[in-house]
Amino acid sequence: MDILTHRDGPVLRIGLHRPDKKNALTQQMYADIAAAIAAAEADAAVRVMLIHGAPGVFTAGNDLHDFLSRPPRGADTGVSRFLHVLSRTSKPLVAAVSGPAVGIGTTLLLHCALVHAAEDARLALPFVNLGLCPEAASSYLLPRIAGYQRAAELLLLGEPFGPEKGRELGIVTAVVPAAELMEAATAAAHRLAGRPPAALRVTKALMKRALQPGIDAALEAEFRAFSERLDSPEAKEALTAFFEKRKPDFSRFG
Repeated sequence: MDILTHRDGPVLRIGLHRPDKKNALTQQMYADIAAAIAAAEADAAVRVMLIHGAPGVFTAGNDLHDFLSRPPRGADTGVSRFLHVLSRTSKPLVAAVSGPAVGIGTTLLLHCALVHAAEDARLALPFVNLGLCPEAASSYLLPRIAGYQRAAELLLLGEPFGPEKGRELGIVTAVVPAAELMEAATAAAHRLAGRPPAALRVTKALMKRALQPGIDAALEAEFRAFSERLDSPEAKEALTAFFEKRKPDFSRFG
């Protein structure tokens, strides 16, 4: 199993478990995470969800082989189901991030209530560098969290950044030593779970009330643009270069 779930009292732990591929996400993994979140939503005994990877790796982003062989088009894909439940879950989601958190590994954090990052965390939003565009409503949420110019730096340049910068930008809640990450994130999840559950859900809904229409619109617009970008010459050059382990050449594109 590439996605492992474990009940820890009122906390459901959702673990990315594909260590040989640095937790690179396949369509099936997206579908399994979506199913886990949906099940947690329906289970009154679950009050908080905690998503994590393994020591030294959160996720390397999408598995590009799987991604290209089964591009996420249409509403009934693992990716679209995941993005829907991620953006609309009523229960708080906590993240524990260690090592690489590439693409969706960073954008999903924008939907979390609390994000604990290890000192070795390396976040990245390399969509433009792959000839693609942002997803998970990050084109809408990141400028509102970090400000337009700082969001532009992250999304247009796509360069990796560390957890301290993530905290300065409002993406990361706390930075801790790698050896203490799971203990700190688990303790935070249990602190949340100890609060009145209905009050947690209502407060989360109120905070997202003004944002949700924008999130929904961004998800739709991003999904359309992403599908178009997948067929673009720029994306084909970027992805071909990635597999050929060479620097892409965008000089011929206008």
